[in-house]
Amino acid sequence: AGSGPLLPDSVLYEIFLYLDHVDVLSVGLVCQQWHAVARDEFLWKELFYRYYRVSREVPRHPAAVSWYDEFQRLYDTIPCVEVQALKEHNDQVLHLSFSHSGSLFASCSKDCTVKIWSNELDISLQHSSNMRPYNWSYTQFSQFNSDDSLLLVSGVFVGPHNSSSGEIAVISMENFTLLSRVRNKPYDVFGCWLNETNLISGNLHRIGRITSCSVLWLNNAFQGIESENVNVVKRLFKIQNLNASTIRTVMVADCSRYDSPDLLLDYEEQLAASSTCPVFDLGSDSEEEEAKPKQTLEPAVQELPAEGGVTAEDGLQQFFDDIMEGRVRPAMTETELETKVAELFVRSRTKPPEPNLLSTDSNSKTKYLIFTTGCLTYSPHQIGIKRILPHQMTTAGPVLGEERRSDEFFDSLDHVIDIHGHIIGMGLSPDHRYLYVNSRAWPRDCVISDPMQPPPIAEEIDLHVFDLKTMKEVKRALRAHRAYTPNEECFFIFLDVSRDFVASGAEDRHGYIWDRHYNICLAKLQHDNVVNSVAFSPVEQELLLTASDDTTIKVWRSPRAVRVQQARKPRPRKLLFSWLMNQKS
Repeated sequence: AGSGPLLPDSVLYEIFLYLDHVDVLSVGLVCQQWHAVARDEFLWKELFYRYYRVSREVPRHPAAVSWYDEFQRLYDTIPCVEVQALKEHNDQVLHLSFSHSGSLFASCSKDCTVKIWSNELDISLQHSSNMRPYNWSYTQFSQFNSDDSLLLVSGVFVGPHNSSSGEIAVISMENFTLLSRVRNKPYDVFGCWLNETNLISGNLHRIGRITSCSVLWLNNAFQGIESENVNVVKRLFKIQNLNASTIRTVMVADCSRYDSPDLLLDYEEQLAASSTCPVFDLGSDSEEEEAKPKQTLEPAVQELPAEGGVTAEDGLQQFFDDIMEGRVRPAMTETELETKVAELFVRSRTKPPEPNLLSTDSNSKTKYLIFTTGCLTYSPHQIGIKRILPHQMTTAGPVLGEERRSDEFFDSLDHVIDIHGHIIGMGLSPDHRYLYVNSRAWPRDCVISDPMQPPPIAEEIDLHVFDLKTMKEVKRALRAHRAYTPNEECFFIFLDVSRDFVASGAEDRHGYIWDRHYNICLAKLQHDNVVNSVAFSPVEQELLLTASDDTTIKVWRSPRAVRVQQARKPRPRKLLFSWLMNQKS
């Protein structure tokens, strides 16, 4: 009974064994006595917390009707049953993306093709585009626009090993024709859609040995110019990079959707309390330190301290005078000198950040541009956030973007999140409220003295969760997956988020699925090599795809979905045939 004592572990264990071999929904038909117990909320609450090893501080999912239904949801709706293996690629498969309708998906591969698949009961190949004629080495990323009429495909140019150039192609989904191509540097900017017809690409300009400038461009997908007065490209932002860092992995979040999230991850907020989410030190291992608030967001460009009204130009001149007269101690290396000069130069030549980033009107059309960046070394260890205003979302107007003062060469970042580790993946929740980040942590208290020699990185992959409305971390980092490549060879591992689950690839030959609410790992999906990408169907989260270096794409469905599919298939009529034969004899 609900008021009875806790069940002993031995009894729970027997129940677990029973549940593992019997369909829970049919238990009530087995015997009346079990049916009376099977719906007992106290029993199912105990089963849930012990079986899934969830902390008792975590409340039940806000959409759950009962503990029985919640146990059944996690037991029966995880896409962990392999139903199909697609082997049409002949090299490593790097990325997967679904159309918004869920009827199509695209795959990119080291075989330099992008393939379009039809998502039916049995998935089939619909089209394949070979990008080698355009001097591509391989395809690496794809994304459908909002109405699924166009496909953005990002690739890497053939070139020397240290080449960083790439290109973005736009393919029509109506007849699979190539509509336009846009240069993209570095190639791991990837590119993304801003709206139905405009996409974002990058370019990189070297200023010094470890100093550069990243320019983000807005491009019209249709490059055919109807009139010489119509722009097909416009500069969005121009941002200075220090210590060999660059802007990479751009994505766009729609701010107007924040106030109607699919799932609130803060438990107090779920209970309609007005508490503030805790912020955890991403470089800390102790629970005591993690409980302390830490301001993880800083303006990318900070104001110079007031020293008697000294301007940045005066400070730069004073710095040079100190060098010439030997007053700078200790002696600076060439790298440190370049960074110091670049910092002093940029402070007086940067447009200030947008004010009140967190007070975005939920009804506005404002969007966030999100990307990886850094300030200490070339490995991406920070997340930059820049607001895109409505008037910036079209290529109309001056090619070099909105007007600015002649001395404002650069744009500042509105916010920066420091991860204290190498970022190897990012993904947005379907409602764009939460940002999930895969990273491999640096050693605690490490000091970077040479930007060309980043710290060693952990084998464990941490999956962090940030609330883009409050700009704070809202969950402890999820762990289970691992990676082994060293810092200088580290590559991107794509993750994906559905309404209730988050999935990621890993270098340990598995894909992983976690529950977003309970923060628990629910399934490991096996491949024969590194799993590079995962993708949930946007209309059916019980369908998941995984892509691997073993050249295959695997299709996974939940036990419930498999039963439904099997029920739809026509059953063999052996019994009827046998009966007819007996009647004839």
